[in-house]
Amino acid sequence: MAGSEVRAVALGGGHGLHATLTALRRITTEVTAVVTVADDGGSSGRLRRELDVLPPGDLRQAFAALAAEDGGTLWAEVFQHRFGGDGALAGHAVGNLLLAGLFEVLGDPVAALDEVSRLIGVSGRVLPMSPEPLEIEAEVSGLDSDDETATRRIRGQVAVASTPGQVQRITLHSARQPGEPPKACREAVEAVLGADVVFLGPGSWFTSVLPHLLVPELHDALVQTKATKVVILNLIPQPGETAGFSPEQHLDVLFQHAPLLRVDAVIADLESVPAPARLRRAAAGLGGRAHLAVVADPVVAGRHDPDALASCMREALGLTGGGNSMEGQQWR
Repeated sequence: MAGSEVRAVALGGGHGLHATLTALRRITTEVTAVVTVADDGGSSGRLRRELDVLPPGDLRQAFAALAAEDGGTLWAEVFQHRFGGDGALAGHAVGNLLLAGLFEVLGDPVAALDEVSRLIGVSGRVLPMSPEPLEIEAEVSGLDSDDETATRRIRGQVAVASTPGQVQRITLHSARQPGEPPKACREAVEAVLGADVVFLGPGSWFTSVLPHLLVPELHDALVQTKATKVVILNLIPQPGETAGFSPEQHLDVLFQHAPLLRVDAVIADLESVPAPARLRRAAAGLGGRAHLAVVADPVVAGRHDPDALASCMREALGLTGGGNSMEGQQWR
């Protein structure tokens, strides 16, 4: 692979994946985003219910990140633009409608997403983690005032993300075939197996990050790939999903959902880690090394700074001199 660029795959959804892609495009143009497709709220939920298509919102966010970094600022802005007013289009993003239309016309979500890449001129690729909409179920404790240890099952991405209880565990199902395990997008599996590096996180831990590990073929690819595997932790706990979580608890939950997964590096914001030694031990327990640096945006709370995150990515990957060549690197 001498002289070639790093082949990177980033898994996630929403603002977390947007942050990873924005930083990653400072390192390489060979980027594939593998995006969660379990959203059932807002514009995405409406289009999913009315048209039986993949929820487009997280896919749109990935395109917007890649377009902005490739200089397509107008397309990034248009893709993100939401209609106002109180009519049928109110709340819909332009990119969501375009994606939904392509899904219907072409009948193949991967072909539709590749067509968007050509249309807006991005060099990266955006893929769904599954070719069909998925449904999240969660076991949640703390919802019963008479018994704080009792658990209830709640269903749906919005319900899980906004629960006032504590999420213990999630499962993932096909929305079109209830009870059936989710199918993986074949191209996403191939991308993970052929990658040099795979990033997981940051983002909503139970609804954007962990679901990738619950698609059997994608889970197996993440376990088997020879790529360097990097986990990027959130800057702050998320109300509802991970309220009260320490950084190392995020890794514990990752292990609970995918005991066979091993990682090479864990990236975390230095100022967001109250006990660095504990995080280093937790990272070592998954086979990796913790890389702590100031990667938070100094102006916008809860947002990663793309330049600082890209710098920490390079350090974690052993890319010297700010370059993006794989030549001479040793990969586990």
